[in-house]
Amino acid sequence: MTDLFEKSIRTLELPAVLEKLAAKAVSDAAKERCLRLTPATDTQEVLHLLDETDAAKERLGLHGSPSFSGVKDVSAALTRADHDGMLNTRELLDVAGVLTASRRVSEYDAQRQGEATVLDRLFSSLHTNRYLEDKIRSAILDEETIADTASSELADIRRKMRLAATKGRQILQRIISSPSYAKVLQEALITQRDGRFVVPVKAECKSSLPGLVHDISSSGATLFVEPMGVVQANNELKELEAREQKEIDRILRQLSAECAAQMENILWDYDILVQLDVIFARAQLSYQLNASRPEVRRRGGITLRRARHPLLDQAKAVPITVELGEQFDTLVITGPNTGGKTVTLKTIGLLSLMAQCGLHIPADGGSAVRVFHRVLADVGDEQSIEQSLSTFSAHMSNIVRILKEVDDHSLLLFDELGAGTDPVEGAALAIAIIQEARNQGALIAATTHYAELKTFAMTTAGVENASCEFDVQTLRPTYRLLIGIPGKSNAFAISRRLGLDESVIQAAQAQMDSDSVRFEDVLTQLEEKRQRLEKAQNEADRLWRQREEDARKARTFREQMEKGKENARAKGEAEAKRIVRQAQQQAEEIFAQLDQLRKEQQKQANVQALNDAKAAVRHHLKTAEEQLHLRDEEQEPAYTPPRPIAVDDQVELPGVKMAATVLAVNGDGTLLLQAGRMKMTVKAQQVRLLEGAPKKSKPAPSPSAATLNTVSRASSELDIRGYETLEAESVVENYLDSAVMAKLGTVTIIHGKGTGALRKAVHEILKRNKAVKSFRLGRYGEGEAGVTVVELK
Repeated sequence: MTDLFEKSIRTLELPAVLEKLAAKAVSDAAKERCLRLTPATDTQEVLHLLDETDAAKERLGLHGSPSFSGVKDVSAALTRADHDGMLNTRELLDVAGVLTASRRVSEYDAQRQGEATVLDRLFSSLHTNRYLEDKIRSAILDEETIADTASSELADIRRKMRLAATKGRQILQRIISSPSYAKVLQEALITQRDGRFVVPVKAECKSSLPGLVHDISSSGATLFVEPMGVVQANNELKELEAREQKEIDRILRQLSAECAAQMENILWDYDILVQLDVIFARAQLSYQLNASRPEVRRRGGITLRRARHPLLDQAKAVPITVELGEQFDTLVITGPNTGGKTVTLKTIGLLSLMAQCGLHIPADGGSAVRVFHRVLADVGDEQSIEQSLSTFSAHMSNIVRILKEVDDHSLLLFDELGAGTDPVEGAALAIAIIQEARNQGALIAATTHYAELKTFAMTTAGVENASCEFDVQTLRPTYRLLIGIPGKSNAFAISRRLGLDESVIQAAQAQMDSDSVRFEDVLTQLEEKRQRLEKAQNEADRLWRQREEDARKARTFREQMEKGKENARAKGEAEAKRIVRQAQQQAEEIFAQLDQLRKEQQKQANVQALNDAKAAVRHHLKTAEEQLHLRDEEQEPAYTPPRPIAVDDQVELPGVKMAATVLAVNGDGTLLLQAGRMKMTVKAQQVRLLEGAPKKSKPAPSPSAATLNTVSRASSELDIRGYETLEAESVVENYLDSAVMAKLGTVTIIHGKGTGALRKAVHEILKRNKAVKSFRLGRYGEGEAGVTVVELK
């Protein structure tokens, strides 16, 4: 790249665009690479760069940007480690940061879906080393802290250091807390001097506390003394600190050696991460500028559709559409000052350079650029006081260098070509310069005020006029670029609008030669004709858009009608099918009901016959039972007890053959009996008195005997499976009383699992009983939910 090309790049403000690009990068190295970007001059390289930007922009829209935080240059540190040097904690953490970034970017790539892109090669070439990453981060907590877990030896040393420090502080604490040393100490506090624990002692009392003096206050009134009892603990602490530092150095050397072993992979990953950072920065800038990828041409020209200068406010910048190199190779742009000529010139050059750097350009789809070997510009005020050059001389010096470097792969941009000298000579010189550059095959865009260049463009094949539109009514430029129409300086019109006397304007017009006046008149007529044609074209475009809109609405209406008819037909067919299905279903239901009625009718007849048969059987059974009762009454007379039945008599229930004890004789003559566990009330006529069975007497046992009996009957388990809920309540309560009297601490009630009703009833009893301390269900091996273990008070 020549010095003149580099100067033109600065003139066209590419560095300002690269600063916007660098702001999108994350790592410092990527920012530097962004600022050092230069336009590629090989078409394949430009296409590859744009492919990378396309792929990154697509991923950015789908998944966001990968994380490049922690990407730092570790090449110097790794080189030192490779020469057996020890890295410090900051350098090791930077290495871990590169490893972490590499792993995260690899994980980001893992979520990619779709077709392969040019970025796949970069992502797949990354190495991940989670082992070394975790080892560094687990050993180094921050720049100042090595973790205890970095090694077992370090953990043991630090444990001993804590013990030694505690021991020394305890001794010192006893000293400062002791009343006997209250007058010796300046203050009751513990401090450090040279890393050793000391106490402040009054200078006049230094003999009262033997020890080593480590420091003296500025006034000399206080000595910082390490008591002899603490010296041993502090010495031990110092030894341990030395061992700690030695172990830390060993850990850092080991980690440094492992990093050196992975040096090649780590540096490779660093370079790939920086490349990806730059690529995704290009994609983010594309989103910011609302830019798109242009077509890249090896030959031909430039086509920019609604292009916007990237350094202007994108919301306010007026887009331009310009072509150069297809139908014409030279564009002569004219118009008043501040009309946008220079911005147009810079936009053409800057967008070409951006594309050659792999950047998307702020222009609509259909735009195309050509890869130039040189983009050479002579733009702006080139006056140089240091070199004693005038504006004209500085411009001409630049142009001389440009004409020496120009070839058929060059784009030349001239601002106010030939200005700064005699207008006639300047115009003639400008035409000659353009012709010379055209002969070399270059594409040229030049701005001028000279009418001669307008005429040259109108009369020369391959040269085209363009103008920046200016609204004379508002005295403001519109910044629209009009191809094919030369611009007017509008000096007289602007002066008239600003209030210059008409006589002065007419005098000025009289100074112009007839050819210039006629030329200006022609331009005025062309401008008026252009405006009329533009209005007509706009009206035609409006009518055409309206016709297209009407046609679209007609097509939409026709499609809706066709769709409506199709829907109506389909709906009618569906309704007809539904009615047929419904009729068939109703017919089938009726047939099923008829079949059911026939079956029920047959079944009803069968049931009637069966009921008649059952009634006959019942009648025969009843008759047989009555006859049986008559025979029993005839054969066995009614039983009459030999004496009135009394309490505690033994009686027998006829037909049951079970003995029962009379518990009570009720007032209505009925008896309350107990047979085993069952109690029942029966009539006196329904039982037989067992003669010869003596009455059971219930002698009242002595308290001691009752207690012994209760204790002897109490056991550690109670099985109530099969009991009814009400029956179980009294059994459980009696059992608990017996267990308390027997002084049992823990008992087990076996109730079974079943439906859980019996378990629930038992738990309710246990909650109410004041003798129960706690209870729980059985554990595995104890019966689980089938038993309840009760702890008694």
